[in-house]
Amino acid sequence: MRNLIISLFGIILIFSSCVQHEEEKTNLLFIITDQQRFDALEMVGNFPFLKTPNLDKLAEQGVFFKTAYTQCAVCAPARASILTGCTIENHGVYTNYFDDTMHTPMKTFDEILVENGYYTEYHGKFHDPTPMSSCYSVLTRNKDYFKYLEKHYTAKAAKLGERIDPTFKQAYRMDPIDPMYGMAPDEKLLDSNGNPTVFIQPDQHGELLIPPELSITAFQVGNAIKAIKRAKKSGKPFSLTCSIYYPHSPILPTKPYHGMYSVNEMSVAESILDDMKNSPYFQTNGRQFKREYADTTKIKYMMSNYFGLITEIDDWIGKLLETLKENGFEENTLVIFTSDHGEMLGAHGMREKNIFCEESARIPLIMRLPTHIKAGVEVNTPISNINLYATILDYLGIEENESDGNTLRYLIEGEKTDKFDFVVTEWNYNLKDNEPNYMILKGDWKMFIPYSPSSNVLNALYNLKDDPNEMNNLLGNNPESTKFQNKANELKKNLLLWLEEKKSIHYQGVSERIL
Repeated sequence: MRNLIISLFGIILIFSSCVQHEEEKTNLLFIITDQQRFDALEMVGNFPFLKTPNLDKLAEQGVFFKTAYTQCAVCAPARASILTGCTIENHGVYTNYFDDTMHTPMKTFDEILVENGYYTEYHGKFHDPTPMSSCYSVLTRNKDYFKYLEKHYTAKAAKLGERIDPTFKQAYRMDPIDPMYGMAPDEKLLDSNGNPTVFIQPDQHGELLIPPELSITAFQVGNAIKAIKRAKKSGKPFSLTCSIYYPHSPILPTKPYHGMYSVNEMSVAESILDDMKNSPYFQTNGRQFKREYADTTKIKYMMSNYFGLITEIDDWIGKLLETLKENGFEENTLVIFTSDHGEMLGAHGMREKNIFCEESARIPLIMRLPTHIKAGVEVNTPISNINLYATILDYLGIEENESDGNTLRYLIEGEKTDKFDFVVTEWNYNLKDNEPNYMILKGDWKMFIPYSPSSNVLNALYNLKDDPNEMNNLLGNNPESTKFQNKANELKKNLLLWLEEKKSIHYQGVSERIL
């Protein structure tokens, strides 16, 4: 009997130890917005009127990466790189248009976490092949919001000064930057040949005429809030993703976020009237005919709406983080906040992303984990979001999986390392070389080049210290470009090292490219 009692006691101790170990596993709350530029945060200070108290507080409680870049300034490729830790070339999601049935060669970090006993949910925009989402116990996507909105709100007919937005299928009141501004709801804008002009998402600007509690941000973050409560009931460590659609176009905030920031407060980009005659992006993003984005008056309406959406996001993230705290998860949850890419917002007379300029390629990145990350840390070293995969697995105590990135723990903890000497960003749209394909940033120097030695695309080199707005390309047609050949060749050498390490098929093409 005595031996039986001792055995039972031992079993209880072992069980207790296992339960305790399970409770001690670190959770993950991954928050990602779409198209939020690096300086769309109050703490950065570029826009003094902007209010983001919850994100600022999150940064104060953890680590803020001041110079983080996306692996690709386009939604799907960037998100696939975050999920897999792979380069664009290695995971194969080159554009926003992909084979929805394709399997990437590496498991996502959430697939690995599920294999290690984690409970996972994903809420919001999932813009990658469907097989990458199969690991989630609960998954809601943009299409679920559209069904929800249709069920809970009856669309109203557009009145004079209003249009029906094709994304949300709801009426919105147009602002002067909208190309249909001043036209009747059913009126068509004709091109020079008398044919109706086709408008896409980025063309809609104004106030979305639905209640704020029914906005897509409210829906997506609201689902993430419910996910925290379900995760608690699961009794497992968790990984929850809140993927917020905004501030992606159409730029249509609801009240009170529409008009929250006065148009008169907006200060336009210094580069808005840049002629870009010595730039590889002279004709990019429709800048030659979408002239409203180079209009110093009209662009202020887009800016006002964009920053209104940012503050709405911040308000809801505050609710999400408070729920995390109320449920006892604040201390033992790695919270990551970031975006997939930026937004030009009139810089160089452009809208959207797709390019290597700072406004497009540079992103916000904040992490908090009170048990392992000191409060108030700032990392100045430039890094890429391709490193998030390795960082997540590192902090969650999962055995290292091979990837194209490195854990950011070195930088967070102030260790010396040569793993982050430079950053490379890609753009391999349909494997074409009609724009620069690689950006490399090292110190104050930033270079753009195509991967083809025969491409007519201009090479570009900028010194961000002297030229933070990237208006003075030191290569291309610059008559004094020979003065900068040594620096350009140094960056090219670093890029070749990176390409060789990632086993890129473009190594030879870049090596033969004349700068």
